[in-house]
Amino acid sequence: MISVNRHRSLSLVLLFVVLASLLAPAAKKTAPGTVIDSGTFGVYVKGKRVAQEKFEIVQSPDMSVAKAELRVEESKNAQTAELQMAPNGNLIRYQWSENGKGQAVVEPKDEFLVEHVTLTEPQKSAEQPFILPASTLILDDGFFSQREILLWRYLATQCQPKQGEKGCTLPAQQYGVIVPRQQTSIQLTVEFKGSQKVNIKGADMDLQRFELHAEGYDWIIWIDGSYKIQKIAVDAEGTEIYRE
Repeated sequence: MISVNRHRSLSLVLLFVVLASLLAPAAKKTAPGTVIDSGTFGVYVKGKRVAQEKFEIVQSPDMSVAKAELRVEESKNAQTAELQMAPNGNLIRYQWSENGKGQAVVEPKDEFLVEHVTLTEPQKSAEQPFILPASTLILDDGFFSQREILLWRYLATQCQPKQGEKGCTLPAQQYGVIVPRQQTSIQLTVEFKGSQKVNIKGADMDLQRFELHAEGYDWIIWIDGSYKIQKIAVDAEGTEIYRE
């Protein structure tokens, strides 16, 4: 069971994914350009720091924008991502780009989504349609802040507190997501595994554990009482990601 006593933090989560019946009174209190979260994730493989992601998630009345920059330690090129979402949580536009290599854009087309890919070397362009609705989430390679957005939606839609209880039981939930850099979509299951004490940089933290599962995809994510990711582990790859 997960606690929902931190009403202000939970309202920010709900504001981001927009559950219309819950948001109306809270939206009036949200100033334009409110920063929901920002920071840096350090990426470690077998204990060696290999990359970092700097990110910022900003909410305004018209849309929410999640920007991120991924830098690999031994590369001069930076990868950037910008995710734009409407007030109801639907995708407006997603763009990934890397200097000298190209870009990918995912956006709605008619009732579904389409990805436009442009490569620099070799010069190539392609279009990948997805028979998926605009509510589909983006989970691109290397951008861990997008996993936080997924957990926010999961919490906002699955956490239904019962009268007289201080928390809520979270059932497992499956989501269709798009991975633009792979030009593919996957079915991903999110499960809440309860509270756990985790040692991060020598300090014990009381965190909530979640697991993400798909074919060839097993991630563990820990968030704090403010619903922010503190650690991610991908055991099969010997990879750990920490908020810095």
